[in-house]
Amino acid sequence: MQKISLVLITRNAAHQLAACLESARELVDEIVVLDSGSSDDTQAIAARFNARVAQQGFLGFGPQKRMAVGMARNDWVLCLDADERLTPELIAGIRAALRQPTANAFRCARRNRFFGRYLRHGEAYPDWCLRLFDRRHAGWSEDAVHEKVIVSHGEVATLAGDLLHDSAEDLTAYLSKQNRYTDMQVEKLFSEGKRTHPFKLVSSPLARFLRFYFIRGGWLDGAAGFAHIAIGSFFAFIKYAKLMERWRHTDSSQP
Repeated sequence: MQKISLVLITRNAAHQLAACLESARELVDEIVVLDSGSSDDTQAIAARFNARVAQQGFLGFGPQKRMAVGMARNDWVLCLDADERLTPELIAGIRAALRQPTANAFRCARRNRFFGRYLRHGEAYPDWCLRLFDRRHAGWSEDAVHEKVIVSHGEVATLAGDLLHDSAEDLTAYLSKQNRYTDMQVEKLFSEGKRTHPFKLVSSPLARFLRFYFIRGGWLDGAAGFAHIAIGSFFAFIKYAKLMERWRHTDSSQP
C-alpha cells in the first residue's frame, strides 16, 4: 500500500485531538501537525503520538493547510480536522484504494454529530469531503474559508466508509464557531468587491431551509435535524447582513 502522511492544522484542540489521532494511527506512516498558537495541551498530545509539530500563525484555512501538506514526507496525504474520526469501514476503504490507486484523489461521506447524535439527512449527510489525495496532482485552494482540494490531473474516486465529524461539543461552541466563519466569509466577499441586496437576506436562508429540510429530508432527523438546518439558514442571513453592514460603513465614510 502507498505510504500515507496524516496532516492536521490545530489550535486549542486538546479535547478532541487524541481521539482523532488514535483513529488513524494504525493506517498512516507519519503524522504532521501545524499548530497556530495553542495554549492548551494540543502540542503535547501530538507529541505523544510521535507527530512532527510545527508552529505557524493562522494564515486562513486554505493557506494553512497548504503549508501543512508541504511538510509531509509522503506524496499521499490524508487531511483531517481534530474533531474528525476514521471509522473501521473507512480505514478498510482507504487501504483497498491505495493498494493500486486508480485515482489521484478520493472523497468520502462525512456524518455530522449534532445534539448528541449523528445525523443521516439534510445537509449533514452525506457531507462529501475530499481528504485523501496525491499531492503531486492535487492540493488545497488558497481560500481563507470554504477551502477545497483542487485536483489538477486524474480522477476523483469515492471511498467506502464514513468519516465521523463531532461538529458541536455544545450549542454555545457551535454558534460561536459559525459566527467566526461568517466573519471570514464576509471578509472574503468584501475584499472581492461583492455586494448584496436586501432580497438576499430573505431568499438565501429560505432557499437553504427548503432545500435541506424538505427536499433532502432533514425532517427525518427530528429536532436535531431541524435545529441543524435552522441554524445554518440563520447564519446564511447573518453573513449577508454583516456584508451589507460592512459596505454601509464603508460607503458612509467616503467623501
